[in-house]
Amino acid sequence: MDLHYLTVILLGIVEGLTEFLPVSSTGHLILASELLGYDAATWAMFNVVIQLGAILAVVALYWRTFWAVGMGLLSGEPTSWRFLRNLLVAFIPAAVIGLALHDQIEMLLGAPKVVAVALIVGGVAILAIERLIRTDRFHGIADIPLVRVIGIGFIQCLAMVPGVSRSGATIMGALTLGVERRTAAEFSFFLAIPTMLGASVLELAKKGDQITSAAVGWDSIALGFVTAFIVALLVIKWFVGLVSRRGFVPFAWYRIIAGVGALIWLSLR
Repeated sequence: MDLHYLTVILLGIVEGLTEFLPVSSTGHLILASELLGYDAATWAMFNVVIQLGAILAVVALYWRTFWAVGMGLLSGEPTSWRFLRNLLVAFIPAAVIGLALHDQIEMLLGAPKVVAVALIVGGVAILAIERLIRTDRFHGIADIPLVRVIGIGFIQCLAMVPGVSRSGATIMGALTLGVERRTAAEFSFFLAIPTMLGASVLELAKKGDQITSAAVGWDSIALGFVTAFIVALLVIKWFVGLVSRRGFVPFAWYRIIAGVGALIWLSLR
């Protein structure tokens, strides 16, 4: 197989593995591109678009939840309306801030050392939160009060720094605001749908002409998309089961080790 397509498959695997884990999919894609000798900026749009493959995995796995919410909305069921309200409200801060700081965020996408440092800092933060947080009050997405949903939405914006992790920020933010572990993880999954869809649409609107470039064409994007979808299907259920039993400490240590290793590698190369 052509080396280019092997790279596409590898990046799709990295995206599917890391999109819903608190380890930063964007950070891993940037580091992977550096490791493979590719310019991260050249692959930036590819990296954003294949995230839709991982997002589609959420829809496929939780279609019954979305169906129930849709039917509840049609019948005026209050829980379904609160579910939708909480997702939309949590999405708004990222939409507004992402549009306002789009150029500055793009500059960070070409800074692998920022990713390495953010991995370490995020790992330490997860260890601290896991040690300090002992109680939970909210066991359903529709049960989370509006003020706390707004807080989660703003915390998600920290993930605009590559290496922070969107899922990590939203999950840890939810935990600190009293949300139970499984609910925090699933809220992060569902919130990824409008957030990443919005990011992909914005990227396509600004750089759609680059899809047909020699670096990343439609065939590469399709292959990366399918790969990310399949891998994410496998990861999501495993992740929910793991955090329900063991929490997030293993991911914290992974972040710290990966970040230190990346810093050493980037300093020596």
